[in-house]
Amino acid sequence: MKQKADFIITGRIGKIDAKEKVAHIDVATKYPYKDKDDNWKVRTVWNRVTLFKKQHERVTEIGVGDLVTFEGRVGQSSYERNGVRHYNVDLTVNDFTIERRKGEQATTTNDTPPAEDDDHVPF
Repeated sequence: MKQKADFIITGRIGKIDAKEKVAHIDVATKYPYKDKDDNWKVRTVWNRVTLFKKQHERVTEIGVGDLVTFEGRVGQSSYERNGVRHYNVDLTVNDFTIERRKGEQATTTNDTPPAEDDDHVPF
């Protein structure tokens, strides 16, 4: 059996920090939940993904507010600063798909429910 640690994140792009050989992108994902009064709320969680090589070259295709699905591998790293060890989870992108541009309306068919409005995600 193949052993691996992969991720899939679909969310809105909040920030793109592109350098010469690497790009870091902050992605906002939404998680609906019910509060103690049984009312629906939405919690926004930010993830930071890293793009190298071929995926780094494609960064110009996307912009802040776009809905994008990122797929890749999960890794871990650590470093020491001032005698304290810090640990990171590294999300390295292998591929991404642009689902919807900022401001585009979701399309629906008779088989799928209407998509949620993502415009309230804070950027």
